[in-house]
Amino acid sequence: MISTVATTPFPDQSPGTSGLRKRVSVFRQPHYLENFIQAIFDTVDISGATIVLGGDGRYHNEHGTGIILRMAAANGAARVIVGQGGLLSTPAASHLIRSRGARCGIILSASHNPGGEEGDFGVKLNGENGGPAPTPVTDAVHEHTKALSRYRISDDAASDVSRLGESRLEEMVVEVVDPVADYAALMESLFDFERIAALLRSGFRIRFDAMHAVTGPYATEILEKRLGAPAGSVVRGDPRPDFGGLHPDPNPVHAGSLIEAMFAEGAPDFGAASDGDGDRNLIVAPGHVVAPSDSVALLAANAKLVPAFANGLSGVARSMPTSRALDRVAAKLGIPCYETPTGWKYFGNLLDAGRISICGEESAGTGADHVREKDGLWAVLFWLDILAARRQPIGDILREHWRTFGRDYYERHDYEELPAADARSVMEGLRGLLPSLPGKRFGPFEVTLADEFSYRDPVDGTLARGQGLRILFGDRARIVYRLSGTGTEGATLRVYLELFEQDPARQDLSPSLVLAELSKLSRSLAEIKEKTGRESPDVIA
Repeated sequence: MISTVATTPFPDQSPGTSGLRKRVSVFRQPHYLENFIQAIFDTVDISGATIVLGGDGRYHNEHGTGIILRMAAANGAARVIVGQGGLLSTPAASHLIRSRGARCGIILSASHNPGGEEGDFGVKLNGENGGPAPTPVTDAVHEHTKALSRYRISDDAASDVSRLGESRLEEMVVEVVDPVADYAALMESLFDFERIAALLRSGFRIRFDAMHAVTGPYATEILEKRLGAPAGSVVRGDPRPDFGGLHPDPNPVHAGSLIEAMFAEGAPDFGAASDGDGDRNLIVAPGHVVAPSDSVALLAANAKLVPAFANGLSGVARSMPTSRALDRVAAKLGIPCYETPTGWKYFGNLLDAGRISICGEESAGTGADHVREKDGLWAVLFWLDILAARRQPIGDILREHWRTFGRDYYERHDYEELPAADARSVMEGLRGLLPSLPGKRFGPFEVTLADEFSYRDPVDGTLARGQGLRILFGDRARIVYRLSGTGTEGATLRVYLELFEQDPARQDLSPSLVLAELSKLSRSLAEIKEKTGRESPDVIA
């Protein structure tokens, strides 16, 4: 039986660039999740179609999976492909959408945000290309949430997703699949697994911290079982609803135990971590954290070493706040480098059009044309394949890269959970200041450009405005200010600092030391202490 349930709109169901994210307590309100899912099904016609469903295993994932299965059946879906236990990493979901010709995918995750009963939950819609739904679609979903008066749901119990195989719910087929198998096979087609396995047999030691999030089963299957890394190379590999009390964000603060291990005497040769839903990555060498901006630049510079890119790259892209290290690689390779707003959907058009092969964001996201999402474990395997081909310590490869292309010293300062009014005050003050800055000198820095970044998509011509405030000091340095939409409480002000150094004698200094003067200037120009009361950022990445 299918029921039509009367409901009223919720005023706060406006999806951001990464979907709808709220506290679990918000999603547990009667009809809240059902309203948003019905708005999706009213926008994307799933009648007779296949959809993909899965999540990162956080608290409320099991309940959400059951609700969505019952609603998909009531709204006429022909088939739902769901990961066993309701688990699917975001890149694995993207691959299934593409390989199985699905109409769309629904991913239950709040990405790198904390989990648990007091934590966060989220719903993200992906399109048939496997990438985040474009803005016109998410805008239409939001419009439906404001006018919704009913939703459709099956009265039958949801299918058991703990066992592999097919079952029926109403007229719909529920296909429960191994969440790892297809993704692992894809990785094996992209990289030289025999070469990586030989590296690991030689005594090369790795440590992968899955942070009790979704990549644990993926990393265990690929790194330990298929590539032969010793048991225990994957730590905290069992997904937990509260991520074991961890904040599953792979940065030097929240992945502190990995950093401690990699900076200790006798550290492994290579360290890495991923986040809640498996789309971000952290790469660590013994005694050195690899900046995400450096990581995507180095991958591009060495791409021809791996089978997937043996014929070279069509182009590359980075988000605007990401350092310009990738631009310098693209210039030497003679390929285009696109600068986009933050948000993976902006890379999707470029990937679909064949204009780029690799792309990345400073917030630990790296990806390529194999899926339409950033992909944490893919980046780890890419690094391992390069290390297997070059047989050099990761620190030596980094220094050689800087000698060739120069080093972009880079930091991101996060001021988290600010009152929204304080965050707006900072940005509005800066907007008013920008027109007066060009030509002004602040110590060694002379402003050459100060503006608010906008982006004209080269594929479909759409225009995105208000994508962050930039202050450029020629090719040498930048300060960027941006409000992030990935949190669920208050607002996060992100301040990005970048300084280019060509002199090899000055490429092994502490980033915080090199960027100290620029950091002081960024706080002064924005009047951060005066407007927020914050003496320092909560996180420096």
